[in-house]
Amino acid sequence: MTATAPRLGPSPIRRPLAAVALLATLISLLFGLVLAGASPASAHAALTGSDPQDGAVVATAPEEVTLTFSEQIAMGDDSIRVLDPSGKRADDGAPRDLTSGGAVRYGVQLHSGLPDGTYTVAWQAVSADSHPVSGAFTFSVGAPSETTVALPSNEAGGGLVGALYGIARYAAYAGFILLAGGSAFVLACWQRGAGALPMQRLVVRGWITLTAATLAMLLLRSPYTGSGKLGDAFDLDGLQAVLDTKPGAALVSRLLLLGASALFIAVLFGAYAKREDEKEKQDLTFGLATGGAVIATGIAGTWALAEHASTGIQPGIAMPVDVLHLLAVAAWLGGLVALLVALYRTPDITSGAVRRFSRMAFGSVVVLAATGLYQSWRQVGSWSALTGTRYGQLLLLKVALVAVLVGVAWISRRWTGRLTERAVSASPSATDAADTADVIDTADSADLAGTEDGAVDAAPGGTVDAERAAQLSRQRAALTATKEKRARDADPDRSGLRRSVMVETAIAVVLLIVTTILTSTEPGRTEEEAARGNTTAAPAPVTGGQVNLSLPFDTGGQNGKGTVRLDISPGGTGSNSVHLWIDGTDERPLDVPEVKLAFTLESKDIGPLPVAPNRLTEGHWTASGVQIPIAGDWKVAVTVRTSDIDQTTISKNVKIG
Repeated sequence: MTATAPRLGPSPIRRPLAAVALLATLISLLFGLVLAGASPASAHAALTGSDPQDGAVVATAPEEVTLTFSEQIAMGDDSIRVLDPSGKRADDGAPRDLTSGGAVRYGVQLHSGLPDGTYTVAWQAVSADSHPVSGAFTFSVGAPSETTVALPSNEAGGGLVGALYGIARYAAYAGFILLAGGSAFVLACWQRGAGALPMQRLVVRGWITLTAATLAMLLLRSPYTGSGKLGDAFDLDGLQAVLDTKPGAALVSRLLLLGASALFIAVLFGAYAKREDEKEKQDLTFGLATGGAVIATGIAGTWALAEHASTGIQPGIAMPVDVLHLLAVAAWLGGLVALLVALYRTPDITSGAVRRFSRMAFGSVVVLAATGLYQSWRQVGSWSALTGTRYGQLLLLKVALVAVLVGVAWISRRWTGRLTERAVSASPSATDAADTADVIDTADSADLAGTEDGAVDAAPGGTVDAERAAQLSRQRAALTATKEKRARDADPDRSGLRRSVMVETAIAVVLLIVTTILTSTEPGRTEEEAARGNTTAAPAPVTGGQVNLSLPFDTGGQNGKGTVRLDISPGGTGSNSVHLWIDGTDERPLDVPEVKLAFTLESKDIGPLPVAPNRLTEGHWTASGVQIPIAGDWKVAVTVRTSDIDQTTISKNVKIG
């Protein structure tokens, strides 16, 4: 029977779904209203300036080369390399943090007596949102010359390792959507689905995919941000360094939460699916929904903690918004996949379950629209960035896909309305339908009985052997399954809904791909700022000068001697950024297990005010938002621990504010 398109008649869900379609269509118009007054946001670090500048010709060789970035970055020993025309290193190989007054600046000292010619500067670092960034440029001393150095064509995070890491990122998002969305569909829309094997497989496969992808990202993180060599994925020192970073901590936290989610899945498809008592099932539903929401929120938070939302303006707002955005995506797209599996693989999905999913999808779209507008405001910042950068163009494509997806979803819900109307109209004749089914079953039984009689006549003693009985049982099961499939396939409304949901799912897959690409694309605001070469720093909120300290220490243990270099910027009252470097006796970065700070103003009996800095890279720790309440002569105490038992505290009084 050929399915016909549904007529545009009244439907109880027509108005809210039409509102969703209208909302999605107006998203692009709302962009203009929001972006018109947008201020800069921050995400991927970008090179915004250098001294000497790219392509500059200077009369004499400079003493150092400095690079200015749009945001804080993490650098290693070889993060900045200066190569002479013959390809030899012209720097001392130890980048120094020259950040001052909000401008993020790093520099390397050059060797003395450098000859004239063209020099190449290549740099690689990790931005605060966990993505590796790199670049290269040239300058000349005296006059340009030929050089044997080829500018690197591959960006950081490329090659085989970058491709594998990217695949793992896609797989992680897909796994979370199946895990969280499939579970939400079962609990909120179709509780009987907990006992359906296809639904169980869907959620379990989502868990396996997310777990495997997270482990792969954890192992690949070190070569992805460093050497780019696949063999370094199993380097224990590199793995330890990753665990001390914010992205590494987020991945480990995700693995722990996945352990808790395994218990959630076991209860959902075990005790919950078998529970018959209605009151007990309601209580267990509430418990599972609460626990599942906490776990899903935690897993979504591991993305917000380590990526775009964690850096830039308003991170305290951006991270919860990012979590809500990801949860809404999972509820909508994951639920959509679960609905598709139910329509194709299970015989008893009801129109009521589809209606409940329609309401859940509506709420998800509203949340997506609100959170998406805020995220776009943070990451784009202007009309020119929206239309003239790759990030902005991808964002417009994402908006268009959402609009198309909502339109197709509206068509799907009209098929649902037809299913509901047909179910209601068929209720009075349920007896006739049952009689018809009995006639069919009787005919089928007669056919099988004839077969059995033939078998009985042929068998000695008039008995059917065990093998023949098993064969007949399989025939009955196949006949029953065939009848159910014919009934489903002959239903034009169900077939139309299945095709419509299939189209929705295909669009959703493309939407997921575009969204994942967006998370690893340099935001439009940062790209425009880098193109302008804007090095203007934001004005300091208070007067004061950057505080620089150098404190020698000795914990008394092995490798316990070194020097702490401390920068406090802007060095005034209010919010300050603190950067702390620990150098060993060989003046190379010294990695220590723990560093703590405390500020005390003894004249006013204030403090000690504790500060727990975060490790950025080997020997480099940082803390942001350090509040100095009033100006005065503050005692800065630094506690350095070099082993489980060796630690010391050193202090010095400095004028702040």
